[in-house]
Amino acid sequence: MNRYSTPEESIVSARPRETVEAFLNAFKLKDVDAAMSNVADDAKVTVFPLQVRGGGADVVRTLLEDVVTSFPDLLITVKDVIEVGRVVVAEFKIEGTQSADFLGAINQEKHLDLDTAWRFTVEGDHLAGIDAYWCQNQLYRRLAVKRQDHVTIV
Repeated sequence: MNRYSTPEESIVSARPRETVEAFLNAFKLKDVDAAMSNVADDAKVTVFPLQVRGGGADVVRTLLEDVVTSFPDLLITVKDVIEVGRVVVAEFKIEGTQSADFLGAINQEKHLDLDTAWRFTVEGDHLAGIDAYWCQNQLYRRLAVKRQDHVTIV
């Protein structure tokens, strides 16, 4: 709390970050149910690389389950968490060795290290909005998928 804020403002400003950190900590532990307990049922979800706009909590659940299933040795490394009011941006790296098909990439047992940034909007103690960003080409390169930006004649 700084000298210009009231105790109520300090409590409110700490809460969004804590909600996001609870989500990320559960994701780190591969506990999808615990992570989803922080997501509002009517959350608005956008996953830009997958061209999903206006999805719901089920989109987040499916994505987390796919990550946890496809990368059993999953390691999540949070680089930075920035809070501005009820909006929290988390930059983190997803790492692991592929053991199942993932987002259209067949399993070749490749190591993935993917930089991501997720923007969360927090209302009360739940995530009301999630916008996920990562470079889909980086994902494909790491998983040894041929280029997707042009047709190759074999």
